[in-house]
Amino acid sequence: MDFRLTDEQQMIQAAARDFARGEIAPVAHEFDASGEFPLDTIMRMGELGLMGIEVPEAYGGAGLDTIGYALAMMEISAADAAHGTIMSVNNSLFCNGILKHGSEQQKQTYVRAVASGEAIGAYALTEPQSGSDAASMKSRAVLSEDGTHYVINARKSWITSGPVARYLVLFAVTDPEAGAKGVTAFIIDAEQEGFHRGKLEPKLGIRASATCEIELTDYRCPAENRLGEEGQGFRIAMGVLDAGRIGIAAQAVGIAQAAYEASVEYARERKAFGREIGTFQMIQAKLADMKTRLEAARLLTLRAAWAKMQTAEHGGRFTTEGSMAKLFASEAAMWIAHQAVQIHGGMGYSKEMPVERYFRDAKITEIYEGTSEIQRMVIARSETGLR
Repeated sequence: MDFRLTDEQQMIQAAARDFARGEIAPVAHEFDASGEFPLDTIMRMGELGLMGIEVPEAYGGAGLDTIGYALAMMEISAADAAHGTIMSVNNSLFCNGILKHGSEQQKQTYVRAVASGEAIGAYALTEPQSGSDAASMKSRAVLSEDGTHYVINARKSWITSGPVARYLVLFAVTDPEAGAKGVTAFIIDAEQEGFHRGKLEPKLGIRASATCEIELTDYRCPAENRLGEEGQGFRIAMGVLDAGRIGIAAQAVGIAQAAYEASVEYARERKAFGREIGTFQMIQAKLADMKTRLEAARLLTLRAAWAKMQTAEHGGRFTTEGSMAKLFASEAAMWIAHQAVQIHGGMGYSKEMPVERYFRDAKITEIYEGTSEIQRMVIARSETGLR
């Protein structure tokens, strides 16, 4: 078993770390406070290839592998989880789905624009009354009599980057009688008539990652913008989420890394009863447990990334590996951020220190791309074969 990184993986990790620490970290607090979308830094991330790491160079991406993507996500998210969320949606949810299921024209038109940073992508699956139960969605798409376009009426919620996205992968029902097999995927241009952006969501964390509802009213989607075949949408959505969970696991590792490093530094500097608090066994025990969970989460995430690369070569699925990584890393991030606040004491509760932001940001990793409860169900069903 070889744990050494390739030269390319080290390169993207170093580039992401330099950009994160030099350009994102200094403004993270400001964007968290204002909730403003960090368009300038996101555009520069696109120029560096961070918005399409696994996208082939022929479609405007960096042409690197999944491990490189996970490493870069960790670095960006350690500086600011909101930037990591935007990066994850572009890479895993938008570009990944079109690369796997799209036509050559769709890849050249939509993947190139998003991977290069020229446009922002989004993924529209969740609805007000269907989150984990995606097969019960109410959105409808009806093919015109001449077969040239679909008329879509849809309402989607919790759309990451929805307020700024130019293109979206959206899921709607084309055959209401077929259940999950009646769902179809479409590529949506937000500048076309019938597309409406709704209210911004006032979130606990990742506040610079803009989130909103969207609504499509008699939206005419060209038939050539259907992604895959009719009825393949649910399968496409679940496959995309498998990849997305690796990105969220990496994001969680980044948040946990930042919380841990802040705690180590504080334990060295803060004095109580005449000595550094890092000399107290209670603090040492916390730091030891934080470090152990952090590294376990990192290894599970990189293993899931490796599994995804293996399936690309040999077939199969990486669903279980992705779910285990996402489950463990997200819960580790929440626990580590909690301990970080505790180590900092009163200062950990103050916005003058970044650990309160890490605590708020960590929570969402246990929810999106499937809650921890859903991950446990996925893993158990995979192991038992029972439904």
